[in-house]
Amino acid sequence: MELLNRLNQQLRALDEQQLIRKRRTVESPCGPRVSVDGRELLAFCSNDYLGLANHSQIKLALREGAALYGAGSGASHLISGHGRAHAMLEERLAQFVGAHLEAPRALSFCTGYMANLAVITGLTAGDKEAEIFSEALNHASLIDGARLSRVKAHVYPHADLAALESLLKASRATTKIVVTDSVFSMDGNLAPLPRLLALCEQHNAWLVVDDAHGFGTLGDQGHGALEHFNLRSPYLVYMGTLGKAAGVGGAFIAAHETVIETLIQKARPYIFTTATPPALAHALLTSLDLLEGDEGATRRAHLQALVAQLDDGLRLRRWQRLPSKTAIQPLLIGDNAETMRAGAALYEQGLWVGAIRPPTVAPGTARLRVTLSAGHTSAEVATLIAALNALESIGKDLR
Repeated sequence: MELLNRLNQQLRALDEQQLIRKRRTVESPCGPRVSVDGRELLAFCSNDYLGLANHSQIKLALREGAALYGAGSGASHLISGHGRAHAMLEERLAQFVGAHLEAPRALSFCTGYMANLAVITGLTAGDKEAEIFSEALNHASLIDGARLSRVKAHVYPHADLAALESLLKASRATTKIVVTDSVFSMDGNLAPLPRLLALCEQHNAWLVVDDAHGFGTLGDQGHGALEHFNLRSPYLVYMGTLGKAAGVGGAFIAAHETVIETLIQKARPYIFTTATPPALAHALLTSLDLLEGDEGATRRAHLQALVAQLDDGLRLRRWQRLPSKTAIQPLLIGDNAETMRAGAALYEQGLWVGAIRPPTVAPGTARLRVTLSAGHTSAEVATLIAALNALESIGKDLR
């Protein structure tokens, strides 16, 4: 069949470029040590930054939520799917980040991807003269949101505030939306949010902040990048995910109540999506308490100690450790094949580290993406450091 032959040719081309992706089956709960395809591995590749995905209190809350509300929601939020657990979660999330917003309100979503599609298309709905200004290293969901909005989109170079300012000055749009990750998912560094916000306030633009990798890990109470930078503004539109540091699943948008009401009325990814199981919302109430309390503070401090340990222990000559103080620690290798060989060699040693290649990152910037978790011990990180130092010294001779 010609259509299948064409697809097979495309797959062979990906394979020749070392770009084929393969799934592995995890047979145990998410955590530092996992059973994968029958093997016991030490994992440095999940986004469970605070080690809450298998937390006993959250598991009990999930069980309680299922007993109270059942397994599914049955419909979209605007039909009959918006339950008491969802309402309680949204109220709690508005409180969680509300100190950084004016008249705060929150709206929950099934995934961060859906939340980003919703916020960008919702804010531009019915306004074809709107313009979007998107950071070059933004997550795919933000890029797709800009595409689906069908309005003019500008891409400014990574962290280039001068380029963004020139674009904003030249714009005649009445609705301007600057969109950025807070912590860049493949680099681990932070966006210059204070200066971005100042530009947005100066040029009457929304600042949409995707805090997927900062929520729970940044700030004294885990309130995320806005707390980390001590920001507050009515121009802020905040997206946080609940399946990474929070350990469960889902996402939310928090902003001025008028923004949230606009999304409820205009954002198709919200309007036409079945609500998440209410048991997840119930479990997240416990997760938020953990993030904000003493245990969350202890876990964040331990995570930062592990980041410092990795920084101090790596001895790289050819590979480049990108500057990052977050749980995301990228080791830039460049060549796709060498990156895959390095990942495979680590796997054979019982260490699971993500090997990241294009199109997730730009051509020529393939890397190992090490992610640390508060669930890791210092001894486990020491094992990783020793393995990475040894592999890097072998380099291109890896077979």
